[in-house]
Amino acid sequence: MDLSFLEGSGLDTATPGLLLLLVLTGLAAGFIDAVVGGGGLLQLPVTLMIPGLTPVQALATNKMGSVFGTATSAVTFNRRVRPDLRTALPMAAAAFVAAGAGAAVAAALPAGVFKPIIVLALVAVLAFTVAKPSMGRLTELRHAGARHYGLAVLLGAVIGFYDGVMGPGTGSFLIIGLVSLLGYSFLEASAKAKIANLATNLGALVVFGAHGSILWGLGLVLGLSNMAGGYIGARTAVARGNSFIRVVFFAVVSVLIVKLGWDVLTGR
Repeated sequence: MDLSFLEGSGLDTATPGLLLLLVLTGLAAGFIDAVVGGGGLLQLPVTLMIPGLTPVQALATNKMGSVFGTATSAVTFNRRVRPDLRTALPMAAAAFVAAGAGAAVAAALPAGVFKPIIVLALVAVLAFTVAKPSMGRLTELRHAGARHYGLAVLLGAVIGFYDGVMGPGTGSFLIIGLVSLLGYSFLEASAKAKIANLATNLGALVVFGAHGSILWGLGLVLGLSNMAGGYIGARTAVARGNSFIRVVFFAVVSVLIVKLGWDVLTGR
């Protein structure tokens, strides 16, 4: 059989076993992303295992897969939680623009520059969340009017830029920002974070696509598995509520701290 049409898709160099691992990883990553974010911790390392991929190609293809998953979970959350779009959409617009800017400098600015700062920020986030066990159980908005929307836009821009440059834990940072800065419950924060995270993925994807860094065949495989995981994850989060999201949040942030901390110590 002539398989020449697969050349350059990423599927031509991946073994069946590696493709199966990628599908299973995409499913798990979509589930985690839908609940609290951080699925890239699983998905990106496996994508890097595909022979012949450069780090930028792996990051770009990973973003394509994530777009499918975050779109699915965003729609599912929107139908069931009905998040306030007056906050979510301006935040998403700022995140879209900032993520594109971050992706544009991703190749020129080593990720190692950011990693020590991110580790310290994650430790502070985890300690803050542990110290306030009631935080995120109920929506009790801390600000109103222009200040509320201004903080949402600022949060989207900062986390969007980070996602374009580096990425891991974007959803978790969005959620903790919405909970701690704006006063949303974990469930409502997760629903809004999906809309903003979809925008960050799209913003980065536009830039990566313009540079020809996306392997579309591989990205489609990741996308379909992310869609399934995102749908299951969003429905599970809505059904289980704030306590479940909080527990998963602790687990994902802890893994992020260990992973990025190890990278800093080993100079990766």
